[in-house]
Amino acid sequence: MRLRSFNALIAFGVAIATLTACGPSVPSADPRDAQAPVTGEDTAASPTEPEQEPGAQATPAARTGLGSPSPSATPSGTPRGSGTGNPSGRVSVPAAGRAVDTSKPTRTVGDGTAASCTSAAVVRAVAAGGIITFDCGPDPVTIRMTATAKVRNANGPQVVLDGGGKITLSGQGKRRILYMNTCDPLQGWTTSHCDNQDHPRLTVQNLTFADGDATGQGTDGGGGGAIFVRGGRFKVVNSRFVDNRCDRSGPDVGGAAIRVLDQHDDQPVYVVNSTFTGGSCANGGALSSIGVSWVVLNSVLRDNEAIGTGANPARSGTPGGGSGGAVYCDGNTFSVRIAGTVIEGNDAREGGGAIFFVSNDRTGTLRIENSTLRRNPSRGFQTHPGIFYLGAGTPTFTTSTIR
Repeated sequence: MRLRSFNALIAFGVAIATLTACGPSVPSADPRDAQAPVTGEDTAASPTEPEQEPGAQATPAARTGLGSPSPSATPSGTPRGSGTGNPSGRVSVPAAGRAVDTSKPTRTVGDGTAASCTSAAVVRAVAAGGIITFDCGPDPVTIRMTATAKVRNANGPQVVLDGGGKITLSGQGKRRILYMNTCDPLQGWTTSHCDNQDHPRLTVQNLTFADGDATGQGTDGGGGGAIFVRGGRFKVVNSRFVDNRCDRSGPDVGGAAIRVLDQHDDQPVYVVNSTFTGGSCANGGALSSIGVSWVVLNSVLRDNEAIGTGANPARSGTPGGGSGGAVYCDGNTFSVRIAGTVIEGNDAREGGGAIFFVSNDRTGTLRIENSTLRRNPSRGFQTHPGIFYLGAGTPTFTTSTIR
């Protein structure tokens, strides 16, 4: 299918009530035919931007560490000022997107020393569930993960990891860091409708995820170099994702930092006051999903890349991929809202240097507010600067710079 040319691509000052959505794949024709002339730039005022551990399947004891919870506890809704996100972003955050109160944790990783904060302790705590904080001493600590921490679906129903702004979980370039999958029998089936259940509810906040790598992880299509989620609920607050990876090729694999499939009752994934840099994957150098809505607020996505070749569906003779330098969304009816956010310097070998958005049934919507998208080259095709969009009508741009 050949896309029609778009004139008057950018709409100004349009307020809509619904969230925006990302959808499935590029039309079956050579997607380079979809290149549409770009004839405009939204120049409305934009925000100024500063520049398996062994035994992990067993349910641990109720508490995995005796350290004081206070060093990393977060009162509800309190920003930590840890340098994450877009400090010029001023978009209001709804209650559903705010940090979880961790002042009364279920369990603590560490006993007050850096040496006590180990991969094994993190894996045990995540498997046990509940509200998890860290007590690793007064200085920043990097915990080098020797196994992926996996959520046990029967434990929780809330699972919260709060690093207090001082903890980095590193995959060491060898493994995915965190995994939740309500449809994975190895993690325990808890309902007959695993793809649409309200638990576990996973939150990561005040943490850094670095050097995660999901290359070769094929469960449910793979992807998610730092975090993979299917089902339940998931949100990210005040966190940083640095130099994460997933498979270099494939038409639909994606999410160097985060991959999400399914959320309870199609509720959105919140990404709030967070930063994504240096991610690299076939598609979605930062975020990737199928059939999932997103709300990205006051965040920064910079210098990520989609390095596959051949788009989706893959052109003959190619392995596929290369779309969504920062964000890759595929599916039917869902929405994506990006507000108070900077997306810059991302790169896609095929389509959507900043955002690749395809709603297969053309019901999905994309809404960008009070944001800056710039210098996000689409090497193959785009419908707007740095964006490839197939959805309901055209995207809504409000008080944003798109160039």
